[in-house]
Amino acid sequence: MSEISTSASNSIILRLRIQNIPGILASVVAEIGKAGGNIGAIDIVQYEQECVVRDVTVETTGSEQIDSIEKKLSGLEGIEVLHVSDRVFVMHLGGKIEVTSKAPLKSRDDLSMAYTPGVARVCQAIHNDVRKAHNLTIKKNTVAIVSDGTAVLGLGDIGPEAAMPVMEGKAMLFKEFGGVDGFPICLDTKDTEEIIRTVKAIAPGFGGVNLEDISAPRCFEIEQRLIQELDIPVFHDDQHGTAVVMIAGLINALKVVDKSPAEIKAVVAGVGAAGTACTRMMLDLGIKNIIGLDRAGVLHAGRTDLNSAKQAYCEMTNPENIIGGMEEAIEGADLFVGLSGPGILTVAHVKTMADKPIVFAMSNPEPEIMPELAWPHVAVMATGRSDYPNQLNNVLCFPGLFRGALDASATDITEEMKMAAARAIAETIAEEKISSDYIIPSVFDKNVAPNVAEAVKKAFYESV
Repeated sequence: MSEISTSASNSIILRLRIQNIPGILASVVAEIGKAGGNIGAIDIVQYEQECVVRDVTVETTGSEQIDSIEKKLSGLEGIEVLHVSDRVFVMHLGGKIEVTSKAPLKSRDDLSMAYTPGVARVCQAIHNDVRKAHNLTIKKNTVAIVSDGTAVLGLGDIGPEAAMPVMEGKAMLFKEFGGVDGFPICLDTKDTEEIIRTVKAIAPGFGGVNLEDISAPRCFEIEQRLIQELDIPVFHDDQHGTAVVMIAGLINALKVVDKSPAEIKAVVAGVGAAGTACTRMMLDLGIKNIIGLDRAGVLHAGRTDLNSAKQAYCEMTNPENIIGGMEEAIEGADLFVGLSGPGILTVAHVKTMADKPIVFAMSNPEPEIMPELAWPHVAVMATGRSDYPNQLNNVLCFPGLFRGALDASATDITEEMKMAAARAIAETIAEEKISSDYIIPSVFDKNVAPNVAEAVKKAFYESV
């Protein structure tokens, strides 16, 4: 395990009352440095008769270091720790999103057009032709972000209330990167039929549905049923967003190592929702030899402990019917895709892979193998983390994908649209700039979402 570095996600604001004596502020800075904190800013809040109240922003590695810093400062003469604020919690106070009006209401005329009596004519127009709702309501640009809180990030089943901050964050990403209005809807039920009924019931107000953090295998049936029973796009981002971004990175990684999809052997560790979707897109890309592993080892036709989803996975993978565990699966592999947990891939495993291996260790926050361990032995390394090169992040996909689907008035998201999104992400990087540490564009590359949207629209129009 690598040493944990300080980050904004563990940053605090220390409000300190400091006696106005030369050298005391320097001692504060020194103690924070000794404790391993990284000072970001020092701001004056107010002057008092013999003291200065200051806010000191500090990046830390987590709660233990925060406690250590607070104790050390409290022990300094001339220092009073008034308050310690977690900057992450401060950002979440009152939630992270809000609803605002697009048109002002400053006169009787404004009110009569936005509401009664003028609104009645718009309602009647939609009643006469329900298709007009797409252009005459928020439906044109609004996506429901639906979760039951059963598979949240790396936290698991934490419930709908606890899932809300993640769904709010997703809504922020939709807006910032795709200009799409996402609304978080966390459901207090785990019942598959009830989730399907509820989403269908609220669907008239939305142009699309983004399913999020719903545990497997229920997520498969929920998505498939909603795709069949609704006339708007339904997309489970944990599955398909992950797959699209992984494929985008793989397209460019294969260029780095000069290999074609048809000639490589791939190993997928973790065959839940994301792993299955990645596998399907890898098959669509042309990869023929894929071996999947779960906690019990390689998925093969002889296993009797598999649920229906894993049985279906066996039918489309492992053509040589390999049995065993990681050691047997990884030997001679050109590609490793990790969607499981930390530390399951070792240096010894990597050394048995084919020449110029590609390793996508996508588990968060700790990948299947740390990049520092893998780098000497691989041609291309990617993770889901932002503090290493080649971050495979879903935000590269879903804002642009939904932007394109909404603009095209798409009724669903096809396999062709997903592959078009993957290729658009990959092609955002100019051919001559692709390298081992630059196979995927930055999440802040402003060209990504428009490129994806355009490619998705084109793929949809070509399919109708």
